[in-house]
This record gives sequence, C-alpha cells and structure tokens, in this order.
Amino acid sequence: MPFGLDASAFAAFFQVIVIDLVLAGDNAVVIGLAAAGLPSDLRRKAILIGIIAATILRIGFALITTQLLSLGGGLLVAGGLLLLWVCWKMYRELSVSHDEEEDAAEALANADLNKDGTVSGKARRKTLGQAVWQIVIADVSMSLDNVLAVAGAAQHHEVALIFGLGLSVLLMGVAATLVAGLLHRYRWIAWLGLVVILYVAVKMLYEGADQVLGHTLPMIPLIKGAAPVALPH
Repeated sequence: MPFGLDASAFAAFFQVIVIDLVLAGDNAVVIGLAAAGLPSDLRRKAILIGIIAATILRIGFALITTQLLSLGGGLLVAGGLLLLWVCWKMYRELSVSHDEEEDAAEALANADLNKDGTVSGKARRKTLGQAVWQIVIADVSMSLDNVLAVAGAAQHHEVALIFGLGLSVLLMGVAATLVAGLLHRYRWIAWLGLVVILYVAVKMLYEGADQVLGHTLPMIPLIKGAAPVALPH
C-alpha cells in the first residue's frame, strides 16, 4: 500500500480526507447562504466571522469528542445515530434549489458569477446580526458533525485521527471557500462524502451495539472485524 500503510489505515486516511473535504465545503456553503442577503461590505464580515467560528469550534470539539467516543459502546451508538442525522441533513442540502446554491457561491466569491448584474440577488435581505446568528448556530452543529465523523472513521488509527482533525481545521481556516467552489463544480464529490459518512455511521452503530451486547454480534466484512476496535485513551 502507499506510504507503507496497511489496507485498514489507508481506508481510514481516505475516509477522513473525503469527510473533511465535503463537510468543510458544506459548512462554507451554509455560511454563504446565511451571508447572501447582506450588502457586500457586511457579507465579507459575516463570512469571515463564520469561518473563524467554525475553525475554533472544530478545535474545541476535537479536544472532547475523541475522548467521549473512547468511553464505551453506548456513546458509539449515540455517535452513529447522530451521524445518520448528519447524512439526512446532507441529503437535504444536496437537494437545495439551483438559485440557493448560486446565491451561496456568489456570496462566498463576492462576485457576479451568473452575470445578472447582482451578487446573490435572489437571496432574502437580512441584517448582519441575523446572518451571524444563523452562521454560529450552523457552525456549532456542523463542527461537531465534522469532528465526530472523522473520529468515527479513524477509530484506532491515531495518526489518521490527528491528521483528519488537523485537516478539518486547516480547510475551514484557509480553504473553505475554495473547497465550496470545488464541490459546486464537481457535485459527485459531495455524494461520495455522503456515502462515506453513511458507512461510518453504520459501522459505529454496529460496533457500539456489539460492545453493549458483550461482543456477541456476528462478524461482517468492512463493518466488524474479528476483534473489537476501540479508540485510544
């Protein structure tokens, strides 16, 4: 395998990279949608506030989520259920209207991408306070989603876990708008991310249930290995 990784570690790295890309871009699109109804000068301020808040929240959640998931099967089950909710939210967001997606892309780029003479012209007007409130609420939810998904995908691969959490912070801090544009252009990447997160959710649910039931559930390829897996303490 590349870089001397075994198949399990390679899969963990692949999963955390896809999850980070998709959720950083998804977070940026939500920030763009919230800021789309603002004038240009306030729009830049709202987007900056959103990206800084998301970066700080990812660092904070990273410090506690991995420890919580290492405590036992019950929390793995809870994490898996939360990730199923993330999948549902992602599916709904992937189904947003073309106009909404266009408004978000224009707000993030601060440019008239569709050449209609306005930037995010179809978005409902709002105040900076309303936009920032929407952004912070979304950031809390999506930052927790991101950290939980990365922790679930990496599991006992500590290097993949550290890499994934660091990458999620880096992407939100310096490349969120770029990633959002990439996902806007190549929609299949977002759908791939949805499939990966769904797989991680099912795996966490099954492994958590197996721990709760005393490791009595049957082995399923790619879901449960021959030995129980635990996060490092």
